Amino acid sequence: MIFDTLDHSAHYAGLGDRIRTALKFLQDTDLSALPVGRIDIDGDNLYALVQEYTTKPQEQGMWEAHRQYIDIQYVQRGQERMGFASLERMELGEYVPEKDFLPMSGEGNFVAVFAGAFVVFFPQDGHMPGLRVDAPEPVRKVVLKVKLEA
Repeated sequence: MIFDTLDHSAHYAGLGDRIRTALKFLQDTDLSALPVGRIDIDGDNLYALVQEYTTKPQEQGMWEAHRQYIDIQYVQRGQERMGFASLERMELGEYVPEKDFLPMSGEGNFVAVFAGAFVVFFPQDGHMPGLRVDAPEPVRKVVLKVKLEA
């Protein structure tokens, strides 16, 4: 897992072309002009999911992970808590390949992610996004789905 701001995104260029392209997209794009929904950047290899929602209590959150994609979750507006945990410490559910979704349960750690910050979740990182910090609040977030390079 990586937690940082776009000001430091150049430090992660060595993680691969797709991650570099994804972070450049966040820096160079007028994110406020993007419609909610999927934005293709490089087909299924790299795409953005623009989301708007109200944060929720932790009891309504769900632990998840992905096997085919890295998530770069960038909070554009608002703030939210995100949980993170190593898969080795979680009880894994049944993987759903068509949704690249691995549900899980267990205990993790949490971080408050503010506007302008991003979190990178790799396949070994369970995560629980979308949680309220103090009270529910509206959030606009761009999640970049980065397909693992073979």
